[in-house]
Amino acid sequence: MTENKKTSTSSEVKRRYNNKVYSTVKAELPKELVAEFKELCKSKGVSQASVIKAAIENFIKENK
Repeated sequence: MTENKKTSTSSEVKRRYNNKVYSTVKAELPKELVAEFKELCKSKGVSQASVIKAAIENFIKENK
């Protein structure tokens, strides 16, 4: 029986790529707001990141 072992190489490569290409935005928000946001994202089948990204893009577009 051949055992498939995951190596840290692919994870390390992904981590380095993500660190090079992406940044993190952090916000302290009321728990109720976050819970409702997460619930709606899940029910609509959309990622939280895609909603936040669209909101940021929209904000930039409207305020340039």
